[in-house]
Amino acid sequence: QVQLVESGGGLVQAGGSLRLSCAASRRIASINDMGWYRQGPGNQRELVAQFTRGGSTNYADSVKGRFTISTDTAKNTVYLQMNSLKPDDTAVYYCNAHWRFDPSDYWGQGTQVTVSS
Repeated sequence: QVQLVESGGGLVQAGGSLRLSCAASRRIASINDMGWYRQGPGNQRELVAQFTRGGSTNYADSVKGRFTISTDTAKNTVYLQMNSLKPDDTAVYYCNAHWRFDPSDYWGQGTQVTVSS
C-alpha cells in the first residue's frame, strides 16, 4: 500500500512563508502526476499545484507567483513552497499522486495551514 505523508503545516502570519513536504513510499520517478490540493472551511477541495510526467506544472490562479512546486526524486518527496501567504490560503493541504500502470488515486492525510491576518 502506497503512503503519502505530509508535513510542514502550521500557523503563520500573513506575508509569511511555509514549505510543505510530501514523502512517498514509492518511487516518484514513475508517477503520472503528483501535486497538492487544499480544502478550506466550507469549501470544496481544489487543486493548488501539480506536476506531470511530461514535465509540465499547473497552478491555481490564486497562487501563481507565490507558490512553487518542486520534487526530489532521490528522496521521493514533493514540496510546496508557499510565500506571501494570505488568510485565504488557510486550509488543510493534501498531497495527491497517480502512478503509471496503477489506477489508484492516492492521498495523504493532510496538513493544516493557518494564516493569521
